Amino acid sequence: MTFENPQVEESLRQIFKYFNRFMLLLWRLGLGSWFQFWPKVTGQVLVITHTGRKTALKRRTPVNFALVDGEIYCVAGFGDRTNWYQNILKYPDVEVWLPDSRWAGVAEDVSNDGERTEIMRQVMIGSGFAAYMFGVDPHMPDERLEKITANYRLIRIHRQEARTGEGGPGDLSWIWPLATFILLPLAFRRRKNR
Repeated sequence: MTFENPQVEESLRQIFKYFNRFMLLLWRLGLGSWFQFWPKVTGQVLVITHTGRKTALKRRTPVNFALVDGEIYCVAGFGDRTNWYQNILKYPDVEVWLPDSRWAGVAEDVSNDGERTEIMRQVMIGSGFAAYMFGVDPHMPDERLEKITANYRLIRIHRQEARTGEGGPGDLSWIWPLATFILLPLAFRRRKNR
């Protein structure tokens, strides 16, 4: 979507910047799939691990997605200025954390695909409230959807192999037992002192 007011675009970028940090923390705590309890509202979210085009460091970005014919599709809503999109153009090998699995994959821009409008619609449905924040009603007529999403980049991620082990979703889940071990005795002590 091309924003007529650059301040609106910058405000949305900032909102998503903080929201993405929150979403990534949920995934790292092992709660990523819990957030997707109501997909029509919260959306379907995956985490894409990509390589920084300037730093070559690993980066993680939560994005909305849809599964279409077994392939993962997601959208760079800020168009070709989207950082993770620019990164995957240079380094297409990625890792994705889906709600129920973790995969190595290859990302590619398929914005010119002949089925773009229908796939875009599926991703927008999978975006829940985020689509509406960008002014997209996933059920609008094709022509209107095409116009509003003309600058969006459509990405297909082809899964190659399942991944397991360290560095995946839930890597901070050890915090839960530690927090319980520390906080539970404090709660009992406080209750006893009343």
